[in-house]
Amino acid sequence: MNTIKWQRVESAAIAVAVIVGMLVLGFGWWWLLALFLAFDLSALGFLANPKVGAMFYNAVHNYTGPALMVLIYFATDLRWVALVAMAWGFHVAVDRALGYGLKHDDDFQHTHLGWIGKHKASDTPTTG
Repeated sequence: MNTIKWQRVESAAIAVAVIVGMLVLGFGWWWLLALFLAFDLSALGFLANPKVGAMFYNAVHNYTGPALMVLIYFATDLRWVALVAMAWGFHVAVDRALGYGLKHDDDFQHTHLGWIGKHKASDTPTTG
């Protein structure tokens, strides 16, 4: 299995783990759907230009923020912090499982997991 496929499988596993965590902590699973698109507001930076868009998008679409929020939850025991951390982590995991990776600053569709959507055969990653 190539690296990109492996990363997508890992992310799917994280998404499933978040769903289990939501149920264990007594949150309704529907919170994941209700909050899902909130994290995509970071893509509004692309209205300025691809470099600014990639910076804002990538700042939100990685696991650092959710991991820090989990630490804050452990320190404070504030349940809403756990909810946001899990919804955020779920969003990142689902995006990555679907192939939406961190953006390069040249084009919204160019990600660390390859190209999104229709692209030329010459643009396809050749990792095997």
